Amino acid sequence: MATLALRDVCFSYPLMDTPALQNISFAVEEGAFLTVCGETGCGKTTLLRLLKPQLTPKGTRCGEILLDDTPIGEISPETVGFVSQHPEEQIVTDRVWHELAFGLENLGTPPETIRIRVAEMASYFGMTDWYERDTAALSGGQKQLLHLASVMVMQPKVLILDEPTAQLDPIAAADFMATLKRLHRDFSLTIVLTEHRLEEAIAASTAMLLMENGSIAAFGTPRGVLSALDARHPMVNAMPAAVRLYHRLPKMQAQTPLTVAEGKAYLQRNFTLRDGHLPLQKSFGDVVLSLKDVCFRYERRQNDILHECDLTLHRGQWLCLLGDNGAGKSTLLKNAAGLLRPYRGKIEVLQKPIGKYQGGDLYYNCLAMLPQNVQTLFARNTVAEELAETQSVPDGLPFDLTPFLQRHPYDLSGGQQQLVALAKILGQRPQILLLDEPTKGLDAAAKAKLGAILRGLCDRGIAILTVTHDVEFAALFADVCGLLFRGAVIGVQSPISFFSQNYFYTTAARRISKGLCENAVTVDGLCNCCTAKQKGGAAE
Repeated sequence: MATLALRDVCFSYPLMDTPALQNISFAVEEGAFLTVCGETGCGKTTLLRLLKPQLTPKGTRCGEILLDDTPIGEISPETVGFVSQHPEEQIVTDRVWHELAFGLENLGTPPETIRIRVAEMASYFGMTDWYERDTAALSGGQKQLLHLASVMVMQPKVLILDEPTAQLDPIAAADFMATLKRLHRDFSLTIVLTEHRLEEAIAASTAMLLMENGSIAAFGTPRGVLSALDARHPMVNAMPAAVRLYHRLPKMQAQTPLTVAEGKAYLQRNFTLRDGHLPLQKSFGDVVLSLKDVCFRYERRQNDILHECDLTLHRGQWLCLLGDNGAGKSTLLKNAAGLLRPYRGKIEVLQKPIGKYQGGDLYYNCLAMLPQNVQTLFARNTVAEELAETQSVPDGLPFDLTPFLQRHPYDLSGGQQQLVALAKILGQRPQILLLDEPTKGLDAAAKAKLGAILRGLCDRGIAILTVTHDVEFAALFADVCGLLFRGAVIGVQSPISFFSQNYFYTTAARRISKGLCENAVTVDGLCNCCTAKQKGGAAE
């Protein structure tokens, strides 16, 4: 018997001409791990929210959603747990143990049962050391783990997760996925997951649903779906590195490898590899942003967030800064943008001390910042109204927003919102762009488009400082990369040099290439190092 079944499900938002979902039909058995993927705006989040009746958006729905042959609207609320990509919006109490107990208290669970369940869950998730901590003081990874634990303490039968690792650094994201796999293994929990980071998710999944424009494009086992996927399909670029290699190189077997280990074995078995070429050193213009011995803390009695931090950014250069959750990356950007002031050290913008800028001088024809939540920049009813200032951009916008001009900014997809926000700050005619997690929530196609646009801005002479958890994006587009660790920027060098020597803060392509060839940190770079082995006088 199928645990979860959808039959001809359709959904339309009010006042929208095109349905968000059309004729969705599939079923998964109890204990399945289903990954739902597709381009931004294809209907993934809408589908997931229909599976949790309390979160179903306003609109018109048809078709059936059944859980153990019971309509989803008739089951008890705790049967389906939901974990979002924004844990800070879901955490509602001040202490970790309060958060774990909150849902059970609302259900009227007896106090002794609450104590047992909370203690059990804290132990299972390894939270005993921070059981009494203030939830506001937790790192991003700890908040997401607490969010998951507070859902699991309700003992759901189905667990829904909407891009749960979107705001996590690579190590925290890997730890979270490992916890998810352990839950699936230990409890035969039915899991439905959407993710843009598919390296770990695909390998853990028993089923995969590929969506296009609100419809099902493919459904089946991950290996079956991905082996049959057309190499020109836009979602190929979103798949694990081993899958991308399989589709870009001559196919030497019928089934695609899925994991780093399978990808490495596939290359060793079928290809001869040589070392890649190091890129020519680029030359850049004068220094436009510098931090020297910068120290910053939020409160006098706290430890420094930034400690003797040095950083130099040149005209036309793109620097990507990585680091774990809570390392201080956003704090560094806010100091560089003049939104926070260090208690020690010197910051210069366009070779002028930042403190000497008066009024709005710093933010016109000088410096602009794109925050993590770009919706904070929107204050108008239409995109056209938001972009009224962009008429002053000297060479015009490097992308076309005409199709969105009459839409409300909040009605756009994540990638579209990023472009509108970028267009809005370009109206300030900046020479320096500060970007805080610009690829958060974007699919592969949107990332590639954003990367190309930003690369073009660098070619115009604009300097870009980006903080990101997206190692693949940094490896593809940055001129230099560095790591923020213990309040200081370290290891700033070219992406190839930076990612080649790292073990955790590196790309999946580098994990595959390690020990096989040097200087390959992207899938394209690794493909260029491969030559198919000759078998029987010809490459297979």
